[in-house]
Amino acid sequence: MIIGKVVGTVVTTISHPHYNQRRLLVVQPLVFQGDAVTDDFIAVDHTHAGIGDTVLVNREGNGARQVLNLPDGCIISVIVGIVDEVNIQES
Repeated sequence: MIIGKVVGTVVTTISHPHYNQRRLLVVQPLVFQGDAVTDDFIAVDHTHAGIGDTVLVNREGNGARQVLNLPDGCIISVIVGIVDEVNIQES
C-alpha cells in the first residue's frame, strides 16, 4: 500500500476487457522530503477519487484483483481509499 496524489486521468478509446467501465487515474506517490521521487503510475479507481485527492493505493497485483473480484485480471494498482488527512509526528 502506498499513499499518493491523483494528478490526472487516462482516456482510452479501446481497452482490455478488465478495464471496461473503470476509471483510470494517474497517481503521483507521496514521499518524505529528501527521499527519492518515484515515477507516476496508473491505477484503477475503486473509490470515485478525483484530481487533487490524496489516495491509498494497493500496488500488488493479487490484492488488486481481489478488491475488484477479477481472479484472472491484468490489474496491478487499484485505488482503495481516499485519505482525509495525513499526520506525521517526529519522535
